[in-house]
Amino acid sequence: MAQAVPRPSSAVATPPSRGSRIGPAQTALSGDPMMRRTVQIILLGLLASVFVDATAAEKLSRKQRKELLEVQESYAATLRWVGIQDALSFIDPEYRKAHPLTELELSRYDQVKVSGYRERDASALPNGTAERRMEVNVVNQNTQSERTIVVRETWRWDKERKRWWQTSGLPDLWPER
Repeated sequence: MAQAVPRPSSAVATPPSRGSRIGPAQTALSGDPMMRRTVQIILLGLLASVFVDATAAEKLSRKQRKELLEVQESYAATLRWVGIQDALSFIDPEYRKAHPLTELELSRYDQVKVSGYRERDASALPNGTAERRMEVNVVNQNTQSERTIVVRETWRWDKERKRWWQTSGLPDLWPER
């Protein structure tokens, strides 16, 4: 008669008891040391990114953040409903002086209509500026064709005038040229 060979107890996986609280994170951390290290690195990376965003945002006061949101909403509404000429008042005077628009460039803006201006993402940078990526829908008024482009805006706080300026210029609505 063949005798049954007993298995070592470590080879048999026993399910946790009904009252135990073992979750996926605990099983990942209690198992393979490589997996534990990977989870630790991921968690540290997430923690570091949250800390960097928090410290960058701390450089802006609550009032500055509120004013930034208001001026950005006003800028978007001006581009969409009023026009480029009025949107120029949001552009940093130093930028306008260094990059003056020609009559030809202004006439190109007159041929299009901004039909949508939505924020994709935004962040406060460590140097006290703010940046955001915008999705812009543009309709050519001659052909009535619409296209979507993504533009990057940078904003800086002017301490003397106590206001925000857009420092990246008007959106480039013709990135393919």
